[in-house]
Amino acid sequence: MTGDRDGPVTDPTRPRDPTDLGGRAAVVTGGTRGIGRAIAMRLARAGAAVAVLARKPDALDGAVRELRDLGVPALGHAGSAGDPGAVDAVIGRCVAEFGRLDILVCNAATNPVAAPLVELEPAAAAKVLEVNLLGPWHAARAAWAAWMAANGGVILNVASVGGLRPAPFIGMYNVSKAALCHLTRQLALELAPGVRVNALAPGLVKTDMSRVLYERDEPAAAAAVPLGRLGVPADLAEAALFCVSDASAWMTGEVIVVDGGALLH
Repeated sequence: MTGDRDGPVTDPTRPRDPTDLGGRAAVVTGGTRGIGRAIAMRLARAGAAVAVLARKPDALDGAVRELRDLGVPALGHAGSAGDPGAVDAVIGRCVAEFGRLDILVCNAATNPVAAPLVELEPAAAAKVLEVNLLGPWHAARAAWAAWMAANGGVILNVASVGGLRPAPFIGMYNVSKAALCHLTRQLALELAPGVRVNALAPGLVKTDMSRVLYERDEPAAAAAVPLGRLGVPADLAEAALFCVSDASAWMTGEVIVVDGGALLH
């Protein structure tokens, strides 16, 4: 039997599952609902210890209970992903309580106002950039300093197809996601070879945040997708597992679109 810092003790006569995350630890921002929660649960089912950062304590408590029910260590920290102090705290707790930080998933995002860019108030624009762009930037810096510079790791940013093409009324959100895609590539270049950095660009996924985009006529929204349905959080969770596991060991700086083919139009 053999083992190393990257995983549990294994039987050398059997091929190792590249998506096995046993022995590793992850931080997931915005991990109490929607895509973030699905990713946190999927990483836990793959064996990772998971630390979740989110704003609402009650939702955090529920997420942590579900994670622990999967048989892995878990912790929650209340705070905004746009608050450097909260980000530093959850990363520090992950390293202190789990002994490591192998995976950082920057999922938290906000879009407080739907309006054309020329009508958007500066405070709203600043909030979007604070959470959606500066939050992941600070989290990457904190993860690098706390663990990954010395030990390696994987960073996954959750961007959006909105970062790849414009759309009405969510312009600053889309600008922030476009910048996040470029941040992903820049970090991938700078942090290689020890740290891989990739991003997911979801299309329209059925979450509370996106409900306004589909709830009035979901069949019509689904009809615009070549695969005939809207996404669900589990679609992104499976893609996330690929990106943060050894299954994607020779991939960095990529933005993977998961949109049912919507960008084909």
